[in-house]
Amino acid sequence: MGVTRACGLVGISRSLFRYESSRTDDVELTSRMVAIAAQKRRYGYRRIHVLLRREGWLANHKRVWRLYSQAGLSVRKRRRKRIAAVERTPRPLPTGPNQSWSMDFVSDGLAYGRRFRCLNVVDDYTRECLVIEVDTSLPGQRVRQVLERLREMRGLPLSITVDNGPEFAGKVLDAWAYEVGITLSFIRPGKPVENAYIESFNGRFRDECLNEHWFVSLRHAKRLIESWRIEYNTERPHSSLGYLTPEQFARAHEEQKFLTSDSKSVSD
Repeated sequence: MGVTRACGLVGISRSLFRYESSRTDDVELTSRMVAIAAQKRRYGYRRIHVLLRREGWLANHKRVWRLYSQAGLSVRKRRRKRIAAVERTPRPLPTGPNQSWSMDFVSDGLAYGRRFRCLNVVDDYTRECLVIEVDTSLPGQRVRQVLERLREMRGLPLSITVDNGPEFAGKVLDAWAYEVGITLSFIRPGKPVENAYIESFNGRFRDECLNEHWFVSLRHAKRLIESWRIEYNTERPHSSLGYLTPEQFARAHEEQKFLTSDSKSVSD
């Protein structure tokens, strides 16, 4: 039976049927948005929209924003540190994975006050977080071991951008870089903006992971941080990658690379 005939039989207009149907859809969609926002507290409406599309919801960004606002959902902006305006040194932009990495430390504390450090390594092109090494102490020798582990997994880049911390500027890492033939690209002292890729990642890491959890032990911290790292690479939409995840972006690059090389071989 058609909608028009059914509405006529029960004595309501077709427009009212559509209105009630739309209201029901809005309630269901809002309910799902609230559930996602409760689970992903630092996701704004754009990332929630991407997750809804993955689940099959047919809603454009304007509708999502309207319902998001009506539901009173919002991400509380954290106050950012003011950075002095400085001239940024332009760096060559990577054109593919594993050309350049960035590396830095982030510190946090356990529930009972003990401090720990996180060594973060990201691929500048795909934005993948390759590793987050967590421990109370991470000297230069430990940094070398982490990079050797990555070398076995995926090879090494041409360069790694780092600051002038003792772990990076010391003899251990300097000798290792010389042995394996890569360049350690040091930013100027006091100029973290020159290491933009890792600084951006560190901000997301602290905002979405470190500030959202209460770590009762080092083991607990390692487990939750690794879980977040996997989610960051495989689930979290990345705005600078067209709201793809880093993993999706890396896969798309490899597929495009394969298609390009395949078309060249056919033309040859």
